[in-house]
Amino acid sequence: MPRRDEGADRPTADDPRPAAKGLRHDFDARARAARDDFEAQLRQRRASFDARRASFDARNEALTARTGRNLPAAIAIALAFAVVMLGSLLIQPPVFMIVAAFLTGFGVYELASAMRFAGRDVPRVPSVIVGVAMVPAAFLGGQVQALFTILGGIVLITLWRLVEVAVARQKPSPGNVARDLTNGLFVQAYVTLLCACVVLLSALPEGNLWVVGFILVVVAVDTGAYATGLNLGKHPMAPRISPKKTWEGFAGSVAASIVMGILVSWLMLGMPWWFGIILGVLISGSATLGDLTESMIKRDLGIKDISSFLPGHGGLLDRIDSILPSAAVAYVLYLIVNH
Repeated sequence: MPRRDEGADRPTADDPRPAAKGLRHDFDARARAARDDFEAQLRQRRASFDARRASFDARNEALTARTGRNLPAAIAIALAFAVVMLGSLLIQPPVFMIVAAFLTGFGVYELASAMRFAGRDVPRVPSVIVGVAMVPAAFLGGQVQALFTILGGIVLITLWRLVEVAVARQKPSPGNVARDLTNGLFVQAYVTLLCACVVLLSALPEGNLWVVGFILVVVAVDTGAYATGLNLGKHPMAPRISPKKTWEGFAGSVAASIVMGILVSWLMLGMPWWFGIILGVLISGSATLGDLTESMIKRDLGIKDISSFLPGHGGLLDRIDSILPSAAVAYVLYLIVNH
């Protein structure tokens, strides 16, 4: 049997195996270094992202504490609300009836529920029925039909509550019953009647443009008041009603509403530029009045928001409180101009 050469497995100068092992070791080292560097970059970026997020959260919390609402959520919901409202008005006015019926019915439900939470028994079912029924009555029948629908609805709500009292085992006091009835009347006057102005205006020739126009002015009022009050606000306007509202913010809202009013009058309504000043001043006043009225209602009921339906905004009525009285102003202005 031939003897194996003991030097057969020894590396020689021409043997490639040591070089291959060295290359593989060098490749592994570079791969580990690249992986470590990549992981270090990931940790650094994660730490930087966490720091920016913590800074953003801190600024957002400070802004929320100062303004009373979550600004990012408020902006997102406001944009979605604007798309639905303005889109339905510009596409087809009858489509707006669906949106208006939902807004009116839900607004009535919110306010009636808030009053019931405060111990004021406003019947929600007939209240919502009247609010929704007003929309087709106003759009198809006009002022008279809308008014009769609301008045008939108030009678229905009153009888509904009286029947509830009659069949109740524990009878409420006459004073409480009278309070319930007057609160039910207020819900229809505050929500349904003012929403009827929007519906009536949208049904008139080019009325949809007027609705879009006055809503844009209301948005300018809110934006101007928010931006100016946040940066310059020092003198409270009505500290007992709305502590965060300032005279500086009101001045900013008037200025912003006049600018938007001029643009709306010139570009949308075909009116002279000076009409935009009138529109802006009146809408800024009505929008501010609506905001203060909503604050008074919430203070009287002992609640912070009408509901929690919209994150960052509170309830639906908390978002359209400036629109409701402004709708009546825009409707009257339309009737005066087109008399």
